[in-house]
Amino acid sequence: MPAAITIDGIGKCYQLVLRAQRYHMLRDVLMAAITAPFRRIAGLHGYGPAEGKFWALRDVSFEVQRGEVIGIIGRNGAGKSTLLKILSRIVEPTEGRARMKGRVASLLEVDTGFHPELTGRENIYLNGAILGMHKEEIDRKFDEIVAFAETEKFLDTPVKHYSSGMYVRLAFAVAAHLEPEILIVDEVLAVGDTEFQKKCLGRIQQVAQGDGRTVLLVSHNMGAVRQLCDRAAYLRDGKLVSVGPAAEVVAEYLNSALETAQDNLLSRPRFVTLAPAIAGFSCRPAGGAAHVASGAAVTFQLDLHVTEPIRNAAVSIMFNSDQGYRVLGLSSRCETGLLTLAPGQQTILCHVDALPLAAGRYIVDLEIFSAERVADYIEHATAIDVVFGDFFGNAQTLLPLEGPILARSRWDFQCGPV
Repeated sequence: MPAAITIDGIGKCYQLVLRAQRYHMLRDVLMAAITAPFRRIAGLHGYGPAEGKFWALRDVSFEVQRGEVIGIIGRNGAGKSTLLKILSRIVEPTEGRARMKGRVASLLEVDTGFHPELTGRENIYLNGAILGMHKEEIDRKFDEIVAFAETEKFLDTPVKHYSSGMYVRLAFAVAAHLEPEILIVDEVLAVGDTEFQKKCLGRIQQVAQGDGRTVLLVSHNMGAVRQLCDRAAYLRDGKLVSVGPAAEVVAEYLNSALETAQDNLLSRPRFVTLAPAIAGFSCRPAGGAAHVASGAAVTFQLDLHVTEPIRNAAVSIMFNSDQGYRVLGLSSRCETGLLTLAPGQQTILCHVDALPLAAGRYIVDLEIFSAERVADYIEHATAIDVVFGDFFGNAQTLLPLEGPILARSRWDFQCGPV
């Protein structure tokens, strides 16, 4: 059986335009016009400058079989979204080609394929038409789409008035219910609430297993990738590192992230629009070794370099298991409310009286978020090894199957005589 998707040597190069000055004098414009033919000839013969190019993808090749669910994983800036945009025919590759067999539905961004001035009802039919669906097919699925999106009350309201959550619910419902042979989903599901994310993951599972359609899923949720995907493709710096069984590729990705965790404080995610704020992270009493005991008093320290005021800010420290599941979050918003971070060198300390994590290795993500934007985010900033500690005061701890979170509880056994 022919593959549903064949990716053959795909590469995408972007030309970076550097502007040395904002305004140009008339003589500069005239000189540029005069020298343009000579600069063009020099470029054709290889004499032009080589800088100014960025390869988002380079020499990526693999196949996806019909009915397969494949996860595309990698750090921010690895080229995952660029690959999906090429497969969705939004951008053209610089080199190589991608062949798709079947009707494709893409959910790459919250507003993809929607017209803000049209109502939810009208956008369902518009999106269906874009996918090549007949009106009769859309009519047949219409009630199911609306029920899944839970937007009945706002169906005849222009979607420009929708919240981001309403928008993504309707967009996903349309993409997942209009029977495409290939469904492409980027990390847009992070916009929805927890219950809706579970609902979406269930729908993806149904689409793949029940309906036998092909699904490409980009996600930072390694637990979801392991659960939903047959295989995974790991991208790093625009290149394909490995393709294989989801559990094996996820393990390879997480191990690679841990090996370079300390260096990640110096490498910045590309999607941050402002100068990064987080300059360092450490925990005490670990002494930099990042080994702490369950139940121990721990202080986490974030060293910041703030270039402009960050208002209504919150700082989050998030812990993931070595399998990619988020298990614990600490947020200044819950304890002290929102704050303003002034420009300059800043230090933030987070004190935990008794670390409620069972023994194991945990991957730490860091975020500074304000009401206006994400000021900085570092995925896999570092790793912390938690060793056994007497959290309960009786030399007991949870078994691995009982979970990673430790919490004190009181038990009252009201049992009759045997």
